[in-house]
Amino acid sequence: MPKKIAVLGCGWLGFPLAKSFVEKGYAVNGATTSVDKILNIAHQKINPFLLAVHKHHIEGNISYFLQDTDVLIINIPPRIRKNSEANYISKIKTLSEKIEQSNVKKVLFVSSSSVYANDNSIVDENTPAKPQTESGKQILASEELLQKNPNFKTTVIRFSGLYGGDRHPVNTLSGKKNIANPNAPVNLIHLEDCIGIINKVIEKEVWGITLNASAPIHPSKEEYYTEQANKLGIKIPQFENTKQTKGKTITSTLINTYLSYNFIYPNLEY
Repeated sequence: MPKKIAVLGCGWLGFPLAKSFVEKGYAVNGATTSVDKILNIAHQKINPFLLAVHKHHIEGNISYFLQDTDVLIINIPPRIRKNSEANYISKIKTLSEKIEQSNVKKVLFVSSSSVYANDNSIVDENTPAKPQTESGKQILASEELLQKNPNFKTTVIRFSGLYGGDRHPVNTLSGKKNIANPNAPVNLIHLEDCIGIINKVIEKEVWGITLNASAPIHPSKEEYYTEQANKLGIKIPQFENTKQTKGKTITSTLINTYLSYNFIYPNLEY
C-alpha cells in the first residue's frame, strides 16, 4: 500500500478525492493553480502546493511535490473548448519528463469517454478509440504518451460525464430548446463513484491498464433530463426529434473484472 499520494489538480473531483485519501491514513500532497484554494486544502490536512503545468515548463516546485510520492493522480483538464490554441499533449509531455526525474512509479490518469466515437455503438475497453473532437484527440494522445513511458506504470480511467454534489448537467440544459440527440443514451458517473473507483485501483494495485467508468444504467437523454428537471422543479429542456440521433453506450467491463466494484449510484440518482 502507498504511503504518500500526490493529487495534481484539486478541483471539483481532485479535492474530495484528496480528502478521501487523508481519511484512509495516507500522506497527501494536493496541487492547485488557485491561490484562493490553498488555505482550504491545508485545512483538510493536505499538503498544499501551487502548481501550473504549461507547454514547456511548470510553475511551482514540482520536484518537491513529487518527492517520496508512491502514487501520482493526474487530474488536469484540457480546457481546449475554452482555448482552441491549448496544447494539452505538450503539457502532459512536460509533466511526464518531471515524473521520470522523480521516484514515482505509479500514475493514475483521469481521462474521458470522449475518446470514443459517437457512432451509436456499445463500447467497452476493447473498442478502438476514435475521438471526434480536438479535446478527445489530445486526451487520447496524452494517455498513450503516459502509458508508453517505461519509467512508471500508468492506469487510465476514462470517466463518463461527472455529476454529484453541486453539479448536475440538467441545470445547464434547463429551459433550453432544440437540444440534439434526444434518444442518445446517457453516460454519467457520480462523484462518489469516481472517488470509490480510484481508491479501489490504488488498494488493489491495478496498474498499467485502461478502465471505462460509467454508471451501468443508460436512459435516453430526453427521458432522464425530463425526469431530473421535474424532480428539481426547474424548466424542462426541449429536444429536437427530427434529426437522427448520434451517441454511444459506455460499458465498464473491466471495473468488475479487476476491481469487483459495486456502484453507489448505479441508477444515476441525485
